Amino acid sequence: MGRNSVRQAQRKQSSILSRHYFKGLNFLLSDQPDKAVDTLMKMMSLDSDTVETHIAMGNFFRHRGELDRAIRVHQNLVSKQELSETQNRQALRELGKDYMMAGFLERAENAFLELLDSDKHFLDAQQQLFSIYQTTKEWDRAIELGERMMECHGDTDELCVRISHFYCEQALKRIKNEEYEEAEKSLQKSIAAYEHGVRPWLILGDLAIQQAEYQEAFDFLKEVPKRDISWFSEAVPKLELCAKELKNDDQLEAVLDLYWQQCATSYLAKVKLLAKKESTETAETVLFEQLQKTPTMKGFRTLMGFFIEDEVDEKTRQSLTMVKGLVEEQIKMRPKYRCLSCGFSGRQIHWLCPSCKKWGVVKPIKGLDGE
Repeated sequence: MGRNSVRQAQRKQSSILSRHYFKGLNFLLSDQPDKAVDTLMKMMSLDSDTVETHIAMGNFFRHRGELDRAIRVHQNLVSKQELSETQNRQALRELGKDYMMAGFLERAENAFLELLDSDKHFLDAQQQLFSIYQTTKEWDRAIELGERMMECHGDTDELCVRISHFYCEQALKRIKNEEYEEAEKSLQKSIAAYEHGVRPWLILGDLAIQQAEYQEAFDFLKEVPKRDISWFSEAVPKLELCAKELKNDDQLEAVLDLYWQQCATSYLAKVKLLAKKESTETAETVLFEQLQKTPTMKGFRTLMGFFIEDEVDEKTRQSLTMVKGLVEEQIKMRPKYRCLSCGFSGRQIHWLCPSCKKWGVVKPIKGLDGE
């Protein structure tokens, strides 16, 4: 009698579960997801082994854009006391993602802050929190989170790059508020966070130029090629400006002599100095030789400028001027920067790639259309 009683109870429970499953499935297929959610929640109160099914159902609603239903399912799971800690953390992670997609950033932040102590989900929680702070531009909190991650889990290149850029963003915010001393402190911390970063040196150079401290700006900017030679093209025009204001071409030439063959902007600056200090013929010869090694549209445009000046025949000069104009239009149309991670390209610097959301992966384009 005892065995029969247990079997009968098991069959009854199985029948109830099957009935609820089929009922919920019927509601879902007949496009009545609200009633399907209610049915599944009733099942949850009967058997906690269906957690994975509920999480999958919530994710299904989220992918369909029905965020209110996804939140409802995952909230119900998180509130259950019967769940194990692992199941609770998994449901909490999915709830945080629901909040993120729904734009409830404060609720999402609270959910992911709870997950920072989880061995399994802390990396995902960290990424989501960084995304929240980047969206809300809360750079102080982003820096605090990053430094906490370094203390708990050690530093990685990706984390160091991220923190360095956070300090730069903090500095730009302070510069906008005319807090120049505090901005310089942030930039020095950015340099300390990632030694190969060029962004803080470029900002320091711009800040010094803004304050007419041209020698100080020059000293900052000449650090750029030492950190990352691919960004030397951004520093050269600023170095030329500083040299012009200081009336000192010698220190500009000293820097260019070290790196002038690395990019089009640098060898064109070298050619300009040669034309000024020696002769146009010498500058033209050096440029022609360099273009044979590393041809660029920028170099062709400058070379045609020399040809136009040397040309005596008016008709030929007009033809060369027209070709030069076409080359200039081509240069204007081409992107200047490209993401090394996802291939996004544009004409403006994006330290945070708009496509893949990674820091420091956008670089000046090399080759015929670039540097």
